[in-house]
Amino acid sequence: MKRMKTCFSVAVILMTATVSIWSQDWTQFRGSRLDNRADGFRVPVSWPANLTQVWKVTVGTGDATPVLQGNRIFVHTRQGAEETVLCLDSSTGKEIWKSAYPSPAVTGPSASHPGPRSTPAIADGKIVTLGAAGILSCFDASSGKLLWRKDNPGNIVPQFFTGTSPLIVDGLCIVHLGTRDKGTIYALDLGTGKEKWTLPGDGPSYSSPSVMTVSGKKHIILVTEKNLAAIDLADGKLLWSVEAPVQQRFYNCVSPVIDGQKIYVTGQGSGTKAFIVEKQGENYLPRQLWHNTSTGAKWNTPVLRDGYLYGFTDTRRIYCINASNGESAWTDEAAHSDFATLVDCGQVMAGLPSTGNLLFMTPSPKGYNEAARYKVSETAIYAYPVISENRIFIKDAENLILFSLR
Repeated sequence: MKRMKTCFSVAVILMTATVSIWSQDWTQFRGSRLDNRADGFRVPVSWPANLTQVWKVTVGTGDATPVLQGNRIFVHTRQGAEETVLCLDSSTGKEIWKSAYPSPAVTGPSASHPGPRSTPAIADGKIVTLGAAGILSCFDASSGKLLWRKDNPGNIVPQFFTGTSPLIVDGLCIVHLGTRDKGTIYALDLGTGKEKWTLPGDGPSYSSPSVMTVSGKKHIILVTEKNLAAIDLADGKLLWSVEAPVQQRFYNCVSPVIDGQKIYVTGQGSGTKAFIVEKQGENYLPRQLWHNTSTGAKWNTPVLRDGYLYGFTDTRRIYCINASNGESAWTDEAAHSDFATLVDCGQVMAGLPSTGNLLFMTPSPKGYNEAARYKVSETAIYAYPVISENRIFIKDAENLILFSLR
């Protein structure tokens, strides 16, 4: 009996440990649940004066957010004439495997950002990467072995090259490829790379797809260069679309925020809108709930927390909107930078403007309340911080850095 109790206790500990590891992973763009949320973060009793740097590794150029699974962190960069996928031990920064392939150089107005911008996605022992020149690859996550690749021989990319991230859902890799006014949404078998369905139409944006479930049916929700659209995951059928034009510039960058059957979308100069998707007979129709014309994001995807949307405005300021009615709760006066990311860490949110100042704030509809601020890089940052427990992974211009908040 005592031995059975011991075995049961060990099993519980192992199960708890497994759940803990998985809950703190960051496996694709905007996190494992596509909600900008990091689990396991513990707010210190008193915030230290500085973060502790654990390791720093030069990995190459690029703005792609790393992905974390268990004790491995993966990053997609450019080194010389090649794009490179690196798998590192997350505790030590030591290289576990590396895979590289030749890729056309980024030219034109994007030449100052020569590396990949698309965040990899990892699931079922496989990692999918999308390069700046539109080369889609799938590797074995354990060994780095190439499993399949979808080349882009015509170098057909948007004006500022590829910036959307792949999505893995139900054994499919969903990705939007193409150029201005002409694109195709692909659903590829994750194991083989074979096409399950394709949907031609709008060109891709710099936004990334998400997924929602309505009446038991999974929909891919994405913002193209011109529209907000829903696609049936099962067969690739276009279910509905509404215009989503950018008012001041010619590209959409912000990904849709999903909450049940509600969708929140925003973009530069277009404010923020809320829709609810309803089933009517055999059809699914979006109905606009509200439109805040004065407050919206430019680059970053807002975070939904306790009925409020938090983000950085297209005028570089942190804002809060009531998600039930669209009314602005507050906008902070301090300006940050054009590009910034925001992560929900539970009791606090972490904001990372491209200036390299990591901000921790207490979310509240009453106003901005900054808890701490740390300088994490002297170079510009365009990737999300990957936060797992009190480990903070930062990808700057050329380095991957692990900080610890003690």
